[in-house]
Amino acid sequence: MSEIRSQKAPPPVGPYPHARRVGDFIFVSGMGPRKPGTAKIPGVELNEKGEVTRHDIVLQTKSTIENIRAVLEEAGSSLEQVVDVSVFLTHMKADFALFNEVYGEYFAKIGPTRTTVEVKSLPTPINVELKVIAFSPT
Repeated sequence: MSEIRSQKAPPPVGPYPHARRVGDFIFVSGMGPRKPGTAKIPGVELNEKGEVTRHDIVLQTKSTIENIRAVLEEAGSSLEQVVDVSVFLTHMKADFALFNEVYGEYFAKIGPTRTTVEVKSLPTPINVELKVIAFSPT
C-alpha cells in the first residue's frame, strides 16, 4: 500500500491522502472543485457569512474531475482507468441533469459504474464531490 499526494490537486481537508494504491487499484479520496494552491472554489458565490448564495454545478463538476485527473496522473494512472465513481450532490433535483451532461463528457466512453446520492452538505462550501476507484496495473 502506498499513499499518493499531489501538488497539482487541492490539499485534503483532513488527515488523509489524496489517494492510496492497493495492488492494482487506486482509491481516490472524496474530491471537490477547489483550485490547487488556493481557497477558490469555481462556480461558488458566498455571502459575508461564508454561506453559498449561488453555485454553478457545471463549473464545479469540471473542476472536480480535473482535480481527480491530477491525482490519478500523479499515481501513474488516468481517467480512462476509472472503474467506479461515487457522486455526492447537495441539490439533486436542480443539479442532476447538468451534472450528468458534464460527467458524460468525461466518462460516457469509459463507462465506470456509478452511484449518485444527495447529501445535505459537504465539508466545505461545495455542491459536488466525487470518489473514484481506478484500475492501474503495476
